[in-house]
Amino acid sequence: MVSVRSAAVMGIDVRSVRVEVSITRGTPMIQIVGLAQSAVQEGRERIRAVAAQMDLHVPGMRITVNLAPADIPKTGAALDLPIILGILCGAGEIPRTALAGMLAVGELGLDGSLRPIRGALPIALHAAEDPDVRGLILPAANLRESAVVTGVELLGSESLARVLRSLRGNDAFLAPDAVDLVEEPPAESGFDMSSVKGQPIAKRALEIAAAGGHNLLLSGCPGSGKTSLARCLPGLLPDLTLAEAVEVTAIHSVAGLLPEGAGLKRSRPFRAPHHSISEAGLIGGGSRPRPGEVSLAHQGVLFLDELPEFGRRALETLRQPIEEGRVRIVRAAGSASFPAEFTLVAAMNPCPCGYRGVPGRCRCADSSVRRYAKRVSGPLLDRIDLTIDVPAVSWAELEEADGNMEKSAAVKERVVRARSRAVGRGWRSNARMPAASIKSACAIDRGGRLLLRKAIACLNLSARGYHRSLRVARTIADLGGQERISEDDVAEAIRFRRPE
Repeated sequence: MVSVRSAAVMGIDVRSVRVEVSITRGTPMIQIVGLAQSAVQEGRERIRAVAAQMDLHVPGMRITVNLAPADIPKTGAALDLPIILGILCGAGEIPRTALAGMLAVGELGLDGSLRPIRGALPIALHAAEDPDVRGLILPAANLRESAVVTGVELLGSESLARVLRSLRGNDAFLAPDAVDLVEEPPAESGFDMSSVKGQPIAKRALEIAAAGGHNLLLSGCPGSGKTSLARCLPGLLPDLTLAEAVEVTAIHSVAGLLPEGAGLKRSRPFRAPHHSISEAGLIGGGSRPRPGEVSLAHQGVLFLDELPEFGRRALETLRQPIEEGRVRIVRAAGSASFPAEFTLVAAMNPCPCGYRGVPGRCRCADSSVRRYAKRVSGPLLDRIDLTIDVPAVSWAELEEADGNMEKSAAVKERVVRARSRAVGRGWRSNARMPAASIKSACAIDRGGRLLLRKAIACLNLSARGYHRSLRVARTIADLGGQERISEDDVAEAIRFRRPE
C-alpha cells in the first residue's frame, strides 16, 4: 500500500487527507472510497486519459483509493494529482522515498497539464503548520498566490510530466520568483472624495465610518450622490496589512475569484450585490459551503444599494456577521466558518418614488412610505451606527470647482491616525471594541455624560444603541486627537443616530 499526503478545503479551513492506494489482483478498475464527491470520482476518467496520453504504466489490476479520514466529504478536483502519484508509486514508476514529506494537490487536464485549484493559499498555510510536511507540490499557476507562505518549500509544476521528472531527480520544480514576495501597492478605485459635489455632512459621516469601521446608512433621493459616496469609502481606509491581505486572498482563493497567476490582494474589497441576491449568495452556503458576499467583503466594504428592495430574510441573515464578524454555516454533510468583518454601507430612498421632500415630485401616501420603511427591520437598523439624509445637490454646488474639494488622500491620513489609536488599545477598529472595554476606553467628560443620558430617553436607545453611540463618539474623539470624549463628540455621535 502507498500513502500520499494531500488536503481538502472545508469552507476556509483545511483538513489533512491521506490518499491510500492499494493494488491487488482482481477485475481491472479504479475505485475511490472515502466520501468522494462527484468531481473526485470523475478523476478516475481523467487519470485513465492522462495515463494513456503520456504512455504511463497503470497496472491492469484492482486499484482501490481510500481518502482518509473517510468521514470528511472530499470535493473538487485537487485530489487528482495525489491519486495518480499514489497509483504510479504503487506501480513502481516513482521511488517511494521521493514522496516522503511531500503534500500534493492539483487538477489534471487531459493533456497532462496541472490546472490551478481553489484554496491554494489556505492549503499552503496548512502545510507550513504541519511539521511532517517539508514540501508542497502544486500547480505553477498557484505559486504566486502562495509565495507569501514560509515554513514549507513550494514546488510548482505546469504539468504532470515535470512532476514525475522532478521526483525521479531528472528535473527541478518551479519556485516562486523573488518578485512574488514584493508587496504590491493597492489598486486605485477611481473614486475620490473631491469628485463628489457638496454633501459636507455625508462626507463627515463617511470619514467617521472609515476611521472607526462603523456601519452607515445613506438616505436620499436618486442622483444625490449616495453610490458615489459609498464607492469613495475603500479609498479612505488604511492599506491592508500583510496578515489582512493573506486573510482576504485566502477567502477569494476558496471562492475561485483569483485570476490565474494572481498574487496577494492588496486592495480593500468592495462588494455591491444586486438586491435580487439570495440568502446563500449573501451570507454563503450551498451543498458545498462557499463564502458569500459578506465574507468576500471581509476587511472591506459591503454596499447594499436600494436596501428595502433586498429580501427580508436575506437582510436578517446579516445580523450575526455584523455583530460577530464571522459566519458559521451548518449543513448535514458538515459545517464551515468564514470571517466576515466588513463595513456595511446601505443606501435607500426616502419613499417608494424616491422624491419625498422635493416640492412637486412626490405623491406617495404616508401609509405607503411607512410600509416602505418597514421593509428593513428595527433590529438591523439598530446595528447601523450612522444614519444620514443625503439631500439633492444644488446648482451652485454642482458648479463648484474640483480644486475646492478635499481629496481622499487628505482624509485618509486622518483616518489612519485615528485607526492607529484603536490598534494601540488592542483592537482593529472602534466598531470592534469589546463590550467589556467600553467603560475604560470611552471616558467622557461631565457634559457629555449628561447629554448622553438625555439622548437615551429622547431617542429611546437600546443597550446596543447606547454602546454603539459610545463607540462612534470614541472615533470622533480619535479623529480630533483627544484622549477623553467631550460633549461635542457625544453631540455629533447622537446627531447621526437614528431614533428608535
